[in-house]
Amino acid sequence: MTVAKAIDFLRSRREATVLAMFVAVFIALMLASPFFFTPRNLSNVARQVSVVGIASLGQALVIIAGGIDLSVGAAIGLSAVAGAMLSAATGLSVLAIVGALGVGALIGLVNGLLVTRIRINAFIATLGTLSVARGVALLITNGNPQRFDNWAAWLGYGNVAGVPVQFWLLVILTIVIWIFAVRTRPGRNIYAVGDNARAARLAGIDVEATRVLVFLISGCLAGLGGLLLGGMLTNANPNLGLGYELDVIAAVILGGVALTGGRGSIGGVVIGAGLMGLLRNAFVLLNVSGYWQTITIGLVVIVAVGADSINRLRDED
Repeated sequence: MTVAKAIDFLRSRREATVLAMFVAVFIALMLASPFFFTPRNLSNVARQVSVVGIASLGQALVIIAGGIDLSVGAAIGLSAVAGAMLSAATGLSVLAIVGALGVGALIGLVNGLLVTRIRINAFIATLGTLSVARGVALLITNGNPQRFDNWAAWLGYGNVAGVPVQFWLLVILTIVIWIFAVRTRPGRNIYAVGDNARAARLAGIDVEATRVLVFLISGCLAGLGGLLLGGMLTNANPNLGLGYELDVIAAVILGGVALTGGRGSIGGVVIGAGLMGLLRNAFVLLNVSGYWQTITIGLVVIVAVGADSINRLRDED
């Protein structure tokens, strides 16, 4: 393969480009910090990647269907505190799981209904639910962290065969979501709706139900992310997940999902989440100021969206 062909391949396959970037950053960190390639740090990276990755899987389906979900971070926070409070109030650890997933699913359902029934733009609808969910989390806790250290929290801090439980969950969910998106009719409908909603409707696809479904999945996975993040920290803070929507959207766009909908790779999304996790870890290891971290993540989003726009224009030509 010539250099020109290799460049064309990388341009046409965003997953390959992001994987190359992931490997480059991984190697650079190995050389830059003696603490990076240690079991403890790699375990921390796996945990960070897992929460963003799991939430990114749901966000990817929403964007592929032609929408966007800005409420992911707030859903993570509200789901975490709801699960912790339900478990503490009843003494039933299983309610931490049910509560977190249920609250996340409820937020996703509300988002879906706002978009499909009331016809509110997805950006505005999810921006509103972001504020409401964050406010509810602060209201029911009075802004205080909730203790979360029962067996359900083990999903966030536990290990199986030396690998964090939440990383195993990310692997399993990636396979499940990939099969759903590529091998099932509802999954293929998501791509069809995002590519051309009018044509999908004429083909007999229930566009509204498909859009509600992707928001529901996104909310449920955000709820799981809240459970895992709360378990990892052994307390559920109402501000958990603050700013996560930016990391999640960046991971999805980096992974090759088109903001215009109808196109995207589930595997690429997970690689994008891995790259975001490495960048976050690099900031800590290299003592980068938190201000520069925010700037860098913003630049990553701009570059990813810009690259997608350039590729789309080239394809149209």
